[in-house]
Amino acid sequence: MIDRLLGRAGLKERIEELEEEKRHLERRAEAEEQRRSDAVADRQRAEERVNELEHRIESLEERLDRTEGAEESVEFRRVSDLHDPRLADALGRFRAVESDDPEGLLTAFVPDDDAVPSSVAEWFGDRTRLVRRAAPAVVIADDTGAVSAALTPPIEPAPFDRWSDRFRLDESWFRPTGRFAFALVRSDTFALGVYEGDERVAFEGFTSDVKEAHSKGGFSQGRFERRREGQIDEHLKKATAALADLDANAPIDRTIVVGERSVLGEVREHADITDVSDATGKPRNALDDAFHDFWMTRIRAI
Repeated sequence: MIDRLLGRAGLKERIEELEEEKRHLERRAEAEEQRRSDAVADRQRAEERVNELEHRIESLEERLDRTEGAEESVEFRRVSDLHDPRLADALGRFRAVESDDPEGLLTAFVPDDDAVPSSVAEWFGDRTRLVRRAAPAVVIADDTGAVSAALTPPIEPAPFDRWSDRFRLDESWFRPTGRFAFALVRSDTFALGVYEGDERVAFEGFTSDVKEAHSKGGFSQGRFERRREGQIDEHLKKATAALADLDANAPIDRTIVVGERSVLGEVREHADITDVSDATGKPRNALDDAFHDFWMTRIRAI
């Protein structure tokens, strides 16, 4: 009665209407945040699934190569991953091979399984399937059949094929040469070294405080993801600035950047060569591990 007389009843009803509208908007906002959270989680799951499928496809392709048709199965005679002294020794042995015939030794770079030169296919015949499986690779063979191998180098040359009296195995494809930069970029870690050959002459590295992923839903998930993505963006800006300043002190021949697949695209414009690396840890140690892993050559005896 008093409320009606003083006009408060209408105000109370309006307040209730506004409270209900507020609750409705909060529910909509919460649903929107949940959709964003679900989208982020879906993206993460999709990336993981892509990686799984890539490995699965590679495995199935190898099985298909081995079983396709009724032809006799062929396998590599030996597969070796070589670094440092052992790699230098193996390359030295191949380079020591010479032929009195100016066209007795074949060398070719096969960039992928659909780009096998006719000279390679004609020489290897049925074993060309192994060349396709090894690609990208530098393929070598001699006309007596004594040497027959595919080498997968860290640095891929432009495609070529030739018969000559020596194998063409440039040092710069397989080993660190000249003055160059090598960097590791992860979403929370950056490490950069300048090298002269295999000796590091300069180093810069830092880590950033990037929150670990978490799976809670609701507002907290959305805020967490936005904050984490912002932290990663700031970290990559610092990494990009360091790469952009590389030539400030002394010129370098090339820049090699390795790291997480998800962040390499952000720094690709500052790199001549990129590759995926799972090296982790403190910047200096992680860089050493990534450097060692990158300069590895897989040799397959065909």
